[in-house]
Amino acid sequence: MTNSIKWGMIGAGDVTEVKSGPAFKKVPHSDLVAVMRRDAVKVQDYARRHGIRKWYTDAKQLIDDEEVNAVYIATPPDTHLQYCMMALQAGKAVYVEKPVTLNVEEAMRLANYVQKVGGCLSVAHYRREQPYFKKIVQIIDDGLIGEPLVISLQLLKKSLTEEMLQDPKIAWRLDPAKSGGGLFHDLAPHQLDIIYRLFGPIQKSEGLALNLGKRYPADDVVTGRILFENDVLFNGLWAFNVTEEVDRCEIFGSKGKLTLSFFTPHTIELMNGEGVQVFHFEALKHVQQPMIEAVVGYLRGERGNPCSIDDALEVATIMQNFTNK
Repeated sequence: MTNSIKWGMIGAGDVTEVKSGPAFKKVPHSDLVAVMRRDAVKVQDYARRHGIRKWYTDAKQLIDDEEVNAVYIATPPDTHLQYCMMALQAGKAVYVEKPVTLNVEEAMRLANYVQKVGGCLSVAHYRREQPYFKKIVQIIDDGLIGEPLVISLQLLKKSLTEEMLQDPKIAWRLDPAKSGGGLFHDLAPHQLDIIYRLFGPIQKSEGLALNLGKRYPADDVVTGRILFENDVLFNGLWAFNVTEEVDRCEIFGSKGKLTLSFFTPHTIELMNGEGVQVFHFEALKHVQQPMIEAVVGYLRGERGNPCSIDDALEVATIMQNFTNK
């Protein structure tokens, strides 16, 4: 890979406005030179506002652009496999949003294709590179809670309003044909990837998923448990139809406990024999910037892959085992 990473972005929705898009221009040795969206008016406006020189309404034209040597895929999951394979076939590196594909079958196809063509592909499980979650890794690696034993996770959210259900920005996430399985598939990959990063490999995983509200096609309650090969036990609950909102994860060890959150990551509470410590973190302006910097480093040969297709396949397998779909 060349020393300068010239990105082309497929998909220019809200998720890219602040979380990811601007970071491609702020990371050293990286630039966002082209963007694609089917709507010509919207993609031209996006390119103008973000200082991107070229825009396209056809993904193949962006991939075939000789200046582009890496492709960021920020579309719904139902197109990830197609665009990843197109970009890899063209010899371009790939950074693809999560969930990596619609299902395990597609993830396996992609993993086999990456191996076949020898391409570079990283998955946007971007919390791995954020200071907040790196601190959690450090605390556990330093033995500050002793041997990890049990993890308890709850993500509870209020029911979506009728207005939200009609919002196109939300509606596609509730359609399993586009998203793979609703709000669980949209949010849980962030959490399960970190849990896998901390405690994998996995001995077994199983769960139960229900559509209790029956207001949209996807399940709105999921429970799951994982037994890791090191005998750490994980229990998780996701419910998107309740009256109280909770975003809490507790990691219990032989000498202490960590309390953290995944979607409001401002504090970590460590409790052990030394007492209680609270670590504070500032919110990141562009939440994907640390991950994009790591991916650029990988593509420049300066480090390993920050999140491989094999890692993403593990997360996809956990999700399938939880939902039995």
